[in-house]
Formats: sequence, structure tokens, C-alpha cells
Amino acid sequence: MDVATIKPRRIAAFTALWRAVTRSRRPGSPTMGERLSAIPRMLSGALTGRYPALSRGRLGLILLGLAYLVSPLDLLPEAFIPLLGLADDGVVALWLGGAFIAETERFLAWEKQQAVVVNAPSD
Repeated sequence: MDVATIKPRRIAAFTALWRAVTRSRRPGSPTMGERLSAIPRMLSGALTGRYPALSRGRLGLILLGLAYLVSPLDLLPEAFIPLLGLADDGVVALWLGGAFIAETERFLAWEKQQAVVVNAPSD
């Protein structure tokens, strides 16, 4: 990987996160509670195949990011290179935040589009 391409990629990632955050704050957007309560349904739908927009690969990356943040191995960079250690945590946390906003927004929109089955009263 060329060092010259790292900075534009980082800028693009932060720009995408900024767009996701600003979209999530618009009137009518799902609240944080709605997003958090959608996670179990989204995971269940993704794992069973009912919700194909969240691939197992993307789900695996999200889980790896979470594992990295809570892992005791993550403390090693902070012990030897404090600023770099905190910076890598910040980048992973920002990516996870953006993924959380984007995936829950996409899932909730998908969920609203699903047909609602209403049982008609029988005579």
C-alpha cells in the first residue's frame, strides 16, 4: 500500500462517517433506542438469511472490531506507543460507530418495506 493513498482513504472514511451521523440526526430518523433494539432482529435476520443486506463477512468485520476494542492485547500499543495506541482505538471506534449507524438505518428502512400480514376476521 502506497503511503500517499492512506491519507485520502482516511479522509474518505471520516467523510462517510460524517454523512452517516448527519443523516441520522435528521427529523424522522430512528432514535438511538430504536437502533439499539433493532440489533437483535438485524443479527437474527442476517444469520438466517432473511436480511441479505448484511453479509456474514461484514458482520465478521464488525465483530472483529468489537473484539479488538475489548481485547487485552489492545493494551500493548498503549503501553509502548501511547499516542499510536489511542489513535488505532479511535479509528476502530469511529468505523464501528459509522457501521452501527449505517447498518441499523439500512435495516430499519428494509424492515419498514416488508409486507405487513394482517389476518382478516373470518365470517
